[in-house]
Amino acid sequence: MGRAYQNRKESMAKTSDNKAKVYSKYGREIYVCAKAGGLDPDGNLALRGLIERAKKDQVPSHVIDKAIDKAKGGGGEDFSPARYEGFGPGNCMVIIDCLTDNPNRTFGDVRNCFTKTKCKIGTSGSVAHMFDHSAILVFKGDDEEAALEALMMADVDVTDIESEEGTISVFAPHTDYFKAKTALTDAFGEIDFDVAEIQFIPQNTAPVSEEDLPMFEKFINMLNDLDDVQNIYHSAEL
Repeated sequence: MGRAYQNRKESMAKTSDNKAKVYSKYGREIYVCAKAGGLDPDGNLALRGLIERAKKDQVPSHVIDKAIDKAKGGGGEDFSPARYEGFGPGNCMVIIDCLTDNPNRTFGDVRNCFTKTKCKIGTSGSVAHMFDHSAILVFKGDDEEAALEALMMADVDVTDIESEEGTISVFAPHTDYFKAKTALTDAFGEIDFDVAEIQFIPQNTAPVSEEDLPMFEKFINMLNDLDDVQNIYHSAEL
């Protein structure tokens, strides 16, 4: 599972180097999260986790504060989540999560990315069953047994745990994200998590051939250029 996660992270890193787009996507997600669950990060754990992740990705404080202030006003855009699934170049499976104020426009834009790269957009649930919706926590450490014991004591349903080169990676159901994070912090003290996210992890990966690689990169770049797209998950092994 760890390798599949790493493949996805590496592929996304190549296409997420436009800071303005990264800031915009975080700003939109923070706005929606704060508006839905409250402005106080101490009372809105999802917001707190999102802010921590934004800071790790070097999103400036003024971008975060502006998004929260916007939610404080109560008005503004009414974004809703939208998820699209399908098959990308090399027949890899793809899940695309969006936040949109116009579902018809967003569906048309995403479908266009599939069409222009000779790929096939599917119906809801067409590939999601081939991914694990997982909480992923990665931090510096080498005591895998102590981490597993802390998680088990907190009744976290750990699906996988890995220890490699001084780093521990924990995978658990997405519903156990905050419980797992709290259990590890209680056991080891304040942790500077390298990764603390909820993602779709493919159960199996599909190698992308050299012939399909240019089209795959075009497909991912087109999706990343869409303002409504927040996250892209795929099973491609590059």
